[in-house]
Amino acid sequence: MASKKASDVFVECLENEGVTRIFGVPGEENADLMMSIEASSIEFVLTRHEQGAAFMADVHGRLTGQPGVCLGTLGPGAANLVTGVADANMDRAPLVVITGQGGLSRLHKESHQNMDVVAMFEPITKWAWSIASADNIPEVIRKAFKLATAEKPGACHIELPEDVAEMETVNRPIPATRLRRPGADDTIADRAFEIIRNAKSPIVLAGNGAIRKRASKQLRILADASGIGVASTFMGKGAVDRHSEQCLFTIGLQSRDVVSCAVDAADVVVAVGYDLVEYPPSLWNPLADKQIVHIDFEPAEVDHHYQVAVEMVGDVAHALWALNERFEALDAPPSYDLAAQRRARVEMLEELSAYADDDTDGLIRPQKVLADTRRVMGRDDIVLSDVGAHKMWIAREYQCDEPNTCLISNGFCSMGFALPGAIAAKLLHPERRVLAICGDGGFLMNVQEMETAVRLRANVVAMVWEDHEYGLIAWKQDNNFGRHTDLAFGNPDWLKLAEAFGWHGAGVQASSQLESELEAAFGAGRPALVVVPIDYRENALLSQRLGQLACPI
Repeated sequence: MASKKASDVFVECLENEGVTRIFGVPGEENADLMMSIEASSIEFVLTRHEQGAAFMADVHGRLTGQPGVCLGTLGPGAANLVTGVADANMDRAPLVVITGQGGLSRLHKESHQNMDVVAMFEPITKWAWSIASADNIPEVIRKAFKLATAEKPGACHIELPEDVAEMETVNRPIPATRLRRPGADDTIADRAFEIIRNAKSPIVLAGNGAIRKRASKQLRILADASGIGVASTFMGKGAVDRHSEQCLFTIGLQSRDVVSCAVDAADVVVAVGYDLVEYPPSLWNPLADKQIVHIDFEPAEVDHHYQVAVEMVGDVAHALWALNERFEALDAPPSYDLAAQRRARVEMLEELSAYADDDTDGLIRPQKVLADTRRVMGRDDIVLSDVGAHKMWIAREYQCDEPNTCLISNGFCSMGFALPGAIAAKLLHPERRVLAICGDGGFLMNVQEMETAVRLRANVVAMVWEDHEYGLIAWKQDNNFGRHTDLAFGNPDWLKLAEAFGWHGAGVQASSQLESELEAAFGAGRPALVVVPIDYRENALLSQRLGQLACPI
């Protein structure tokens, strides 16, 4: 077989893995690779910062289930990728990050921009490797993509030194096989089913692993057949339809909430695709007295407050299907006491509608903003939440019809996620409305990607909740100390900022304007910025109300 340039083979391997888009900022050490990408079927999306590229790849991976790919050069370019790569890894999004490196001939000594990039990525990836031989390229790329998509998904890193990219090799891509995931055996399924069937008041806690399409389908069947309610973590939103009688909405605030009463009343918790990084079990199982059925792709983490009675380890959809088969075989569903769950759903519905028609000038309540947002967004449209006080309100108040229609950075919890993530979502789904909701702190962390959105004609809408401070930190400090440190900052003239980048801009002056301004933003035919003066006095009021929460006996 004739030899080929290593960078060409590298790109052929990416095409073999189904890669259609790479996000990044190249450097001189990527020169050969960039020429090979330009000659391929892969679109290179030039971003304005490597962090933005990594967040775009993160969201691409979440929405497709296939690794998003981002690229940077050595040294500072690689370091700028770290935050987005870590976010993908901790939030279980498949991602492959590619970095350049100086030539092998100088890596053993002090030289320009030379640092151990692999060592930097090792703690925040499932696997990180530097290619030292062109002949190893097909194996390294196949392994990186295989590990990135293997449950639980995450990030992998490949480093390509510039002189390796120039080498020749006769090796070619390794076929990308997709293997079926194993499922729990029948004996384990029988044990899990008996615990659930004999429970007095079982409840489902749906996490990140429950929003896979097949898993969500089977979970909905289980909820309908058994009548058991489903509370989701922030990242499990949409696992069941918000209109379902079994939907208990979201759990995950550090303080207790209405749904906590339903969990308190449960004797059995069926944890489906639940990651402890999302919501510590000490907050929902403080006495460690719940019987827990663990259904996930991996064995349960060891935690005093998460002591499992049975583990169904393997494909989550298959495990739920096995339980559904057993429920279908019953003459009648078990007679559970689900009064606390029904009560929690009614109370949360009242909370979600309390300020839906609020009419105020000036500062606008978070509840009103999200009620209007839910009316404007269709069932398949996508909301992305950045990190800040607004995230807690979105997690609690914005509920979903389908999986992956509300994306939240929760495991790693990184500010700056929403705007670049929204661009990636819009590139994947141009037919859907895509809305990034950000605080004024988080939005400016990746504000440069406003130019990327215009250049790519990614007509997203970004909604900024303006409070002129790091509001979430203020909220938590107030709760802990009764006051907060100086967290205030100034902001630009938002409408001039929008105009400078070629965006449509709107400032909302009254709550009655919000829905119409959002509709106008989505109809603007270009990216749009909507700025909302937010009434974060509601933060303290919510904390006070939940602090006085007493569950009915």
